[in-house]
Formats: sequence, structure tokens, C-alpha cells
Amino acid sequence: MIPIDKADTAFVLISAALVMLMTPGLAIFYAGMVRAKNTLGTIMQSFILIGFISLEWVYLGYTLSFGPDVGGFIGDLSWIGLRSVSTAPHPSYGPTVPHLVFAVFQCMFAVITPALITGAFAERMRFGPFLLFSMLWTVLVYNPVCHWVWASGGWLRELGVIDFAGGLVVHLACGSAALAAVTVIRPRKGYGSENFIPHNLPMTLIGTGLLWFGWFGFNGGSALAADGLAGSAFMATHLGGMAGLVTWVAVEWLHRGRPTTLGAASGAVAGLATITPGSGFVSPNAAVIIGCIAGAVCYACVASKQRIGYDDSLDVVGIHGVGGVIGTLLVGVFASKAVNAAGADGLLAGNTSLLLSQAIGVVAVGVFVYCTSWVLLKIIDRLYGLRVQEDTELQGLDLGEHSETAYGA
Repeated sequence: MIPIDKADTAFVLISAALVMLMTPGLAIFYAGMVRAKNTLGTIMQSFILIGFISLEWVYLGYTLSFGPDVGGFIGDLSWIGLRSVSTAPHPSYGPTVPHLVFAVFQCMFAVITPALITGAFAERMRFGPFLLFSMLWTVLVYNPVCHWVWASGGWLRELGVIDFAGGLVVHLACGSAALAAVTVIRPRKGYGSENFIPHNLPMTLIGTGLLWFGWFGFNGGSALAADGLAGSAFMATHLGGMAGLVTWVAVEWLHRGRPTTLGAASGAVAGLATITPGSGFVSPNAAVIIGCIAGAVCYACVASKQRIGYDDSLDVVGIHGVGGVIGTLLVGVFASKAVNAAGADGLLAGNTSLLLSQAIGVVAVGVFVYCTSWVLLKIIDRLYGLRVQEDTELQGLDLGEHSETAYGA
């Protein structure tokens, strides 16, 4: 039997708790950016998934994502209901920590990914169809993509694609699904003619802080050991977020003449999302460069969305989708075996093949997620209707969907 390392186990358990905290943090982050009448409706769409997707993960999702491989595309049902997932380590998934600990760590990733999508259709989706979409999306989209990239035998992993903590599996996946959602669901009433002003930016900044704090577990914990690689990923995570924040604010200041707190929050999240796939593969200086690129490019994408004409309410496509693409491709440029011997060298180290593999990963995940999400949304819309009624939208989701108010009468 492989011995369990107590320090590694404690580290991964703490990291799992940090990643779990990110979902309530995301709820607060999103809630501050919507109008007051939609505060609780927005929070509920993230918070409910902690329970809803955890059930899916235990009884089906984990075995589909990480179970014994079936043709490189999906896991079999050997581990359904966590059967045979014990306190003994698994040689492929955290060889020094209990298999159950790895499973619960990955559960938190499965929870937050569909929660991230909710920002795209904030203020206008019915709660029942939202739950149905989230469950079907997790089973039919997240679980297969997770297997492709991270599971032993997954076809993208075998192709040489590397994704340390979720540039493809989390950020590009949620961004592609968000793009599908905004093409299926009509823009909010008044979009393009009214200003949709965030009702509580201090709440959004608190949410940003919670997300940043949790991201250290998200990326650092993906080392699956309390070692130097975890420290390197921790440092890269902070530097990427910092650089994204500073660059976004600088570009916004030059472009609009004023720096904003919303811009600071958006830039930090853009930097954190973009450094995620490379956090365990790149040096600190490369992390700063990646964060700076994220801040500038994601700002440009968000600034142009109204001109393009799609209503991505809280900028999921422009921040997470674009950040996932940029970060995954830049792994192919900046990755170094000097940082992580189990990784690969990138373009700057003379290896062109990694960049090609990363590009294939981006196209494969982006196209699959967009198309499958679009079909799911269309079917659910046809059967049940995704969009709230006009009077409910005017009244707000808090009262219309949940019979509650965030701030009293």
C-alpha cells in the first residue's frame, strides 16, 4: 500500500475548503453587480449548486470524470456512488493523499464551474429550468471535458495538453457555455438603451477578495502535495491576479479617463483566471506577463461587447472564456520543465509542439462545449421556457422567483 502523507493530506483538505469558499464568494461578487431587485436571485443561482452539483458528483460525476477510461472520452461507472473510492491513495490521483480527499477536492471544481456560467444570464433566467440546465450540463459537458484533460487516459491529456488547474476544464468551458447562453436567451429588457448600474460595488469587492483567497487553494492545491510546486503555483497565482488588476485599471484609466473599483475587481479575476492553466508550469516573471496580457485583452473584450450586441450580464465570456483561451495558449509559450519537471517546455524553450497541442485543446473544448450547451439550452427553452415573464423581470427575481427581498421593504 502507498503510504499516506499527513502534511499533503491536510494541505489538500484545506485547499478543498478554500475552493468551496469560492462559490459563496462568487455569489457575492455577482450579486453586487446586478440591480438590487435581483440580489438574492443571483446569489441563489450560485449557492444552490453547492448542494445540487455535489450530489451529482458523488453519485455520477466523479466516476464519469475520473473513473477507469472508456476510449479516452469518459470514465466508466466503476466508481458510481464513490464505490471503491476509499481512504487508500490512488496512484494516478494524488499518490500521497487518500483517494476520497482527491475526490472531494475535485468536487469543488465541479461546483463552481456551472456557477460561473450564471453571470452570463443574470437577471433573466427562471430558477427551475436553470437547475435542469445546470445538472444536464454538468453530466454531459463538464464531466467529459474533465475526463479528456485530467483523467488517466483522457484523449487530450494523452495528446500532450496540459492544464494545471482549469484553464480549459473550468474557464474556457464556462465561457463557451456562457456564449451559448447569451445567443439563446434574449438580452435583458432595456439592454442597449438603459444603464444597468451595479447596486453594491463594496459587495463585489468583498466577493473578489474571497475569490482571490480561494484561488490559492484552487491553483496551489492542484499540486496535490505540500511541496515546492504548490509554493510556485501559489506565487504565480498571486502575481497573475495582481498584474491583471493593475493592467486593467491602467488601460481603463487611459481609455475612459477614470479608474474604477469595478475595473479593479474585473482585472483581478481576469488575471487569476488566465494564470490558472499555467500556474504550476510557469515562472514568476512569466506569471506577471500573463497577468498583464489578461488585463489588457480581457478589458478590450468586455469594452466591446455592447458594440458586438450580446448581453453577457456580468462578463463571463470576456473574462473567463477569453482568459481561459489566452492562459491555455500562453502555457504553450512560457511553460518550463525547470518549474515543473512533470510538465513540458514551451515555445520559449524551443518546443513548438506544446503550443500546437494547447491550440487543439482550446478548439476541441470550445467547440464541444458551445455546441452541446446551445443544444441543451434550446431543448430546455422549447420544453419549459428559460426566460422569466416580462412582469417578473420588471419586478425582479428576488420577489418574482423566490418571494424574498434582500433589503426589506
